[in-house]
Amino acid sequence: MIVDTPVATTSAAPAVDRTVLPVAVAGLGAYLPARTVDNEELTRRLDTSDTWIRTRTGIGRRHTAGPDEATSDLALAAARAALLDAGLDATELRALVVATCTPDHLLPATAPLVAAGLGTSIAAFDVNAACSGFVYGLRVAGALAATTDGPVLLIGAETLTRIVDPADRGTAILFGDGAAAVVLVAEEGAALGPFDLGSDGDDPSMLWAAATGTRYPPTPARLVAGEHFLTMRGSDVYRHAVLRMTASATAVLEAAGIAIEDVDLFIGHQANARILAGVAERLGLPQERSHVTIDRHGNTSAASIPLALADARDTGRLRDGDRVLVAAFGAGLTWGATLLTWRARP
Repeated sequence: MIVDTPVATTSAAPAVDRTVLPVAVAGLGAYLPARTVDNEELTRRLDTSDTWIRTRTGIGRRHTAGPDEATSDLALAAARAALLDAGLDATELRALVVATCTPDHLLPATAPLVAAGLGTSIAAFDVNAACSGFVYGLRVAGALAATTDGPVLLIGAETLTRIVDPADRGTAILFGDGAAAVVLVAEEGAALGPFDLGSDGDDPSMLWAAATGTRYPPTPARLVAGEHFLTMRGSDVYRHAVLRMTASATAVLEAAGIAIEDVDLFIGHQANARILAGVAERLGLPQERSHVTIDRHGNTSAASIPLALADARDTGRLRDGDRVLVAAFGAGLTWGATLLTWRARP
């Protein structure tokens, strides 16, 4: 049993966005780098054990980008897979959105690089809401798909191993690299929404890479001190993640006028198996209706939900008409949840 601990809020919670978009997933594709790092490999350089990692996080292995792979490369591979799955050519897209907190460069955005790789010059931009990025991206890209005359591509892509200190046991065991993409199309009878999105920026140091921007520029001294690496206060993140994801998912269910019993599958951000179990427990959701990939992927931030969605599809867990509840929590702090009605493609 998990005991609730109050989380301070700076203001009254905003109203849920009750918008339900007539948007469906027409294509779904994923890409995981070839190299995998299992827990045994980590024990050879860190003071840890396979048992400790599995008990605390649920992770058994994670994928790591190759030395010549950047976020845009992973995103491009996932994009091509999603387009192939949808039976579409990149020239038919109207916009491209990349959800990432590990872009190729601070400037420019990663999305235009992916668009160029696909051979198109459509509108392309990034969304950075950290691990909540894909849920935020669904609201943005879904609205574009609903109001334009063609499909929109949304990609969640991360190379988190590039910003993790390999000697930090607290973070090095958690994160992996990967990408997944969805092709969103306007479709009569489809449903994406309602949405609940929120943020709390009072204490960004809870989970951040401090010396990577304009507040604390990455000077030589800061780089030597390792201040450009991702750091987090694990217990605080765990507490906020469980409570925020639960509250966000509950708000979406209430706005949709359905009960947790009406949800066919729950896909939460794959940050930690204990967080997922805690959210499911609070929602009253049986564990068998929660799809988990953290054991094989690690925490892939904005890529985790679409990677889990692809895995659920590929393992036969998604049927036409299924209601899929998704929820995420990330640095910022950010959080969000929505409902997606799965439409099986011919």
